[in-house]
Amino acid sequence: MKKFIFVYYGAIRAEDIKPEAMKATMDKWMAWFGTFKDKMVDGGNPFAPIAKSVTVKGVETISADKWPAKGYSIINTKDMDEAVKIAKACPALLDDPEGTVRVYEAMPM
Repeated sequence: MKKFIFVYYGAIRAEDIKPEAMKATMDKWMAWFGTFKDKMVDGGNPFAPIAKSVTVKGVETISADKWPAKGYSIINTKDMDEAVKIAKACPALLDDPEGTVRVYEAMPM
């Protein structure tokens, strides 16, 4: 098995969802996670809305208007195709018109 990291992007953040709608949102995510629970390594967490970019030139704040990552998950699958197939059903794609899931393979060291 190979390890893949899903990094979620989009315009809608957890803090933008009204409390009464949060349960329905979480139910969608839990149902999606349930479709590949045997492959789950780390369900992940959402990210705070502000991040930092660190380079040799300095440190820059990545604000929400620069479309920072929203969260991550880590799974094991046989290959990139299987990981992409799982990512295509992500609730972030269904509930957010700007939703994107970037799929990265974690290379063994």
